[in-house]
Amino acid sequence: MAFIKKISNIPLYLLAIILLIFTGLPYFLMVSSSFKSQFEFMTSPWSFPKNFTLDSYSAVLSSSFLRYFSNSLIVSTVSVVIVIVISAMASYPLARMKFRLNRPVFILFLIGMMIPIHTTLIPIYLLTINIGLYDTIWGLIGPYVAFSIPVSVVIFTQFLQEIPMELEESAKIDGCGPFRLFWKILFPLLKPAVATVAIYNFIHIWNEFIFALVLTNSKENSTLPLGLREFYGEFSVNVPGIMAALTLGSLPLLLVYFVAQEKIVKGIAAGSVKG
Repeated sequence: MAFIKKISNIPLYLLAIILLIFTGLPYFLMVSSSFKSQFEFMTSPWSFPKNFTLDSYSAVLSSSFLRYFSNSLIVSTVSVVIVIVISAMASYPLARMKFRLNRPVFILFLIGMMIPIHTTLIPIYLLTINIGLYDTIWGLIGPYVAFSIPVSVVIFTQFLQEIPMELEESAKIDGCGPFRLFWKILFPLLKPAVATVAIYNFIHIWNEFIFALVLTNSKENSTLPLGLREFYGEFSVNVPGIMAALTLGSLPLLLVYFVAQEKIVKGIAAGSVKG
């Protein structure tokens, strides 16, 4: 029986290998190209590097890459923290309290997920100028937080609905107030949802380009996606340099995802139980 079971799993293993090739090959080509010279890349773009060189990484680190990297890290981290706090608190009454506008308010958050964010680019640009936050990294946080809250509230709400009410009732009997009940009892149980919301929004904010392009105007306040333009010349493109910058820029995302991937899967599964 064990042998038959292993045979029956062969198609799944083959499918997993095919998916690994399709998803891993682009990253492999990105990393391998970063160790090539410009001439070697132009002559053999798909081959493995014959002469490993760190010139592209030296060029990246000697440029303003670290400035762009730190700006993206600050904006992404601060935005994600604010999103988690606001979304978790907003989801608590939607998931645990019964009131007349419960369902309409939840629907409003669902509608917020359907709004094309780039249709709001001009109003947000004018608002950012009027409040004096144009060309600052802090001016990026507001739009990022606003557009990340709807999906985050939905995830937290669905996850909170899975927590037994008996746990909350026991805490209330012991004299626990709403604020302490949420932060001391319920919020620690939301670790899978927190990991899901954090990684999902961190990746989106880290890679965002359009708002960063419109709301900033100087190299000092540019984020990493904007900084990659530094490797584009008027008549040529430093492809190995771009690949080196992309490799370094993707390391935080890969590190955080590999550390929290188990909680992410649990959070997505828990959030999809109820609709």
